[in-house]
This record gives sequence, C-alpha cells and structure tokens, in this order.
Amino acid sequence: MKLSVVIPCFNELATITAVVQAVKNSPVSNTEIILVDDCSTDGTRELIRSHLEAEVDQVIYHPKNWGKGAALRSGFAVATGEIVIVQDADLEYDPQEYPRMIGPILENRADVVYGSRFVGSQPHRVVYYWHMVGNQFLTTLSNMLTNINLTDMETCYKAFRREVIQAIKIEEKRFGFEPEITAKVAKMGCRIYEVGISYYGRTYKEGKKINWKDGVRAIFCILKYNLFGQQKQMELVYPTTSGAPEARRADNRLSASVSPHQRSRLRDTPLLE
Repeated sequence: MKLSVVIPCFNELATITAVVQAVKNSPVSNTEIILVDDCSTDGTRELIRSHLEAEVDQVIYHPKNWGKGAALRSGFAVATGEIVIVQDADLEYDPQEYPRMIGPILENRADVVYGSRFVGSQPHRVVYYWHMVGNQFLTTLSNMLTNINLTDMETCYKAFRREVIQAIKIEEKRFGFEPEITAKVAKMGCRIYEVGISYYGRTYKEGKKINWKDGVRAIFCILKYNLFGQQKQMELVYPTTSGAPEARRADNRLSASVSPHQRSRLRDTPLLE
C-alpha cells in the first residue's frame, strides 16, 4: 500500500526544499508526494519548476492564489495512495511522525487520524498564547456540535483513508477547511482517532500566515457545516480477521514500508479516542 502526502504551498521559498526532502526521508518508504503550488509570488514556483518537479510524484500549479483548502482539494483529487495525509510546507510538523499518524488506520481502528499539538510528551515550541486560546475555543465549539472530543481541531496533521477524503466535497478555499472537514467526517460516522505529535511553530516574522479573520471564518464554518451542511453517512467496508485476506495483505505491505524501529515505536504509541 501507498501513503499519499499532499503539500499545499504558497510563498514558502525558504522551506519548501527542506520539506520535500524531509518527506522523502520519512520512515514510510512507499510515498506519493503531491505538491500543490497556490500561485506563489516569492520565487517558490520557479524553484519547484527548476529543481523540485523531478523530486516529487505530481505538481499542480494554481493560476490564482485560492487558498489552502483549494490546494488540498486539488491534491486529494489526484491522490492514489490508500492513505492520504496533509503536510504543510513550513516545517512546523515533522514527517518522522508519519508512523504515529497512520498507525490507527493500519491497525484498522480508524478512518481518520488527527495529530494533536496539545497532548503527549513530544516537544512543542512555545509561541502565541492567544493562538492557543483561540484554538481551544474553536475546538470546543466544534466538539459541542459534532459531539466528538478532539483536543486540536485546527491541526494540520490529518490522515484519511483515501475513499473517505475523496468522497467529501471540499467547499472552503482557505483555512476554513479544518472545521469543514471535521464536521463532515463526523457526520459520515467515521472512526476518528487522535495521537500526540510534536510542533515546531513559527512566528509571523518567520512566515506564519493565518490571522484573526481566519478565526472568524472558522466560527462561521463550524456553524454552517454542523447546523446546515449535509453530508451523507458513508458505508465503510473494513477488513476482518476471517473475511478480507487481501485487505490484510495490503495493510501488511504498507506496514512493511515502515522501518522495524518505527514499527516498534508505532506499537508503543498510545492512541487517544
């Protein structure tokens, strides 16, 4: 099996090369890297064309700057791996933790996995207090309407079974993707897990882009997609001990692409329902 890594990118000249290399050096060897340039204007697009196209599996160039949600929608549409994960292009999240993220799916416990910055003992850079307060408020409001108990709805690190994410029509073009996708996977009846991850947050001087307007939009999206949005419940077919040897072999093939040391760490990782 294959892990598709979708990297939305806008004006990340300083980090995009390092991010692609970090993904290629992740413990999961069978990866499909999909880079979506959202009309960068700082030289990122030229760097991708001259140096990175040969390093990744697919590159999508947007003719306009539509936003993160639009970039993810483009990337998800062409993903071919059995599992799909989101990787921001800013080095705030570590691809070495892919085994932790995909573990609950490989073990057939989850359809969707969120990487939480607020649980676990992994290192977290100390940055903005009010961002943390805002994240907790948005997560709590989302939880009240979805009736699931996430600790970090706004996290970048989200992994999906491909049939789940490709069954969802993504409407939000910017950072409203996070509350939208949370509402929709909850309505679909997906099995959702959280795992603790590290977080190397950056400052606005270092290139952080989200702002207070995105927080206001997130509140609107939480209300819109939970109270008024429609998302059909999906019938997901899961492998069983006796009835799906091919599915088990497929899971074993993806598991085999993780190094033995990482598999040991994966088995020891606490899973948070």
